[in-house]
Amino acid sequence: MSSTTRAATSRRRRRIKLRAPDDPTWIGRIVSYALLGTWAFVVLFPLYWVVVTSVKLPIDVNNGPFYIPFADFQPNLHAWHYLFGDVLHDTLRPYMNTVVVALTSSVIAVIVGSMAAYALVRISYRPRLGSVGLFVACVVAAIVAVVALGVPWLLASAVALGLFALLLATVAGRFRKHLNNDDIAFWMVSQRILPPVTVVIPLYVVFQHIGLLDTRAALVITYVIANVPIVIWLMRDFFRSVPHELEECAMTDGATRYRIFWSIVLPLSVPGLAATGILVFIMAWNEYLFALFLTSANSQTLPLLVAAQNATRGPQWWTMSVLILVMIIPVTVLAILLERFITRGLLIGAVKG
Repeated sequence: MSSTTRAATSRRRRRIKLRAPDDPTWIGRIVSYALLGTWAFVVLFPLYWVVVTSVKLPIDVNNGPFYIPFADFQPNLHAWHYLFGDVLHDTLRPYMNTVVVALTSSVIAVIVGSMAAYALVRISYRPRLGSVGLFVACVVAAIVAVVALGVPWLLASAVALGLFALLLATVAGRFRKHLNNDDIAFWMVSQRILPPVTVVIPLYVVFQHIGLLDTRAALVITYVIANVPIVIWLMRDFFRSVPHELEECAMTDGATRYRIFWSIVLPLSVPGLAATGILVFIMAWNEYLFALFLTSANSQTLPLLVAAQNATRGPQWWTMSVLILVMIIPVTVLAILLERFITRGLLIGAVKG
């Protein structure tokens, strides 16, 4: 064997040894990239179609399909000029309503839900089942008094609260069966199992009686109530990953639970807060059913404006595409900015235990 052949054989053996066992061959790489490219095309094509439709004239949409600008059709900003020129006020008002309601409700839901999740992780609760039943009965009685008897809601709430305090001090002590933290957490997440359509009519009646119908406040309250359970369920896993020893050391130094929560636990749970916050924000940003029933003209949100493009003349696909892009862009930018925290948060939740 010549020296050249021996050198080539030696180099080939070194390459074989240096290659990791799980490294794909060139055929595997080609197949992987082909599959990934196909999947990327399937995922991104609807977005491309929305972008293309937003720069079409109505006649191009109706006479289509046309796929390639400047080849199949001549792009035109007619829909953009209409929404952000002729009817700018009618476009900006739902957009600002959506921004304010989604941001406010998400921040409140994350703060309240995080505090509740931390309490369920670190503090042991044993509420009596009978006390819970008494509270529910008092709430139902107050609602019936307001809706059926026309009692002012402030008076009904005060009477129901006083009655509950009286029953709690006299009757509740006879109940022996207790709930625990897992029961409370399951009850919290069960609120997401409840179909929203079953509670939207009672919410409509309540907000109508207290004068909050068709206001941003009504949507914020409703979205907070709807999203707090999912925040609690997710943040429990993140708080469990925080070492308990750190909190014990802080308590030894005299720190309170509130100081530990705000100064130690929350800074260590920033990835989890980011992942949970962006999820709750997206849910509030795209919510349709509650906004449909609880708002009309003043507090209308973007999902309702998109649905309103299905007019008597048929779906206005060009304006609908513009509004969809306007809805997608802020959420996409926010997700890109928080991508690092979201990834860490998802990984923390995945390797718990």
